[in-house]
Formats: sequence, C-alpha cells, structure tokens
Amino acid sequence: QVQLVESGGGLVQAGGSLILSCAASGRTFSSYDAGWFRQAPGKEREFVAAINWSGGTTYYADSVKGRFTISRDSAKNTMYLQMNSLKPEDTAVYYCAASASRLYGSRWLGLDSYNYWGRGTQVTVSS
Repeated sequence: QVQLVESGGGLVQAGGSLILSCAASGRTFSSYDAGWFRQAPGKEREFVAAINWSGGTTYYADSVKGRFTISRDSAKNTMYLQMNSLKPEDTAVYYCAASASRLYGSRWLGLDSYNYWGRGTQVTVSS
C-alpha cells in the first residue's frame, strides 16, 4: 500500500516557477512507475508527466514539454515536478499517482493505469 501527499502548489504570475513534491509512504514506492496529472475546472483530468521506477525514463504531455521536468529521489521516497515558464492555462489541481505495474506505451497516459493517487495541490497562474 502506498499513500501519496502532494505539496508545493500556490499562486504564481505567468512566467514564474513552482516545484511540486509528492511524498510517498511505504518502502515500495521506489519500485513503482509514477506520474503527475492535472485537472482544470470543468475539464477532465489529464496526463502531465511520468517517470519510470528507476528515474531513467520520462514522458511529457506536449503542452508542458520543455517547461516541466519530472524527477524522483528514491532515498527520500519523493517525486517532483519542476514547473517553469508557467502559463495561465497551467492552472489546475495537480495530482501525483503511482502504478504497481510496469507501464509501457500508451498506458503511461491513462488514469486507470495508476493504482494510487494523492489528493492534489492547487496551482494558480495569474496573467
């Protein structure tokens, strides 16, 4: 069993930066593939970025590629999302998620591929 807790959200001006953290309980998190999703008001939850269990492979949505960086620190049982050059359209609740199964191909993008979810952290980007 893994419990995930996000932090680091807040209000930032367009062009600014934020770092989100996802702290995991349970020693098995380091062996899980994991990712970040977001949900804006009135919209469906969407894939943002993902990272494999070793940290050696990462995936990004086209909308954040080149601006966001996902990483993980196994020693700290924590995953991060560095967000730069933020835009108003990045405003959303950001969720971290983990999968007990190895992910591949399009499964990285699907909500149902992930077994564990955090409660989310609000990111608001003002124009």
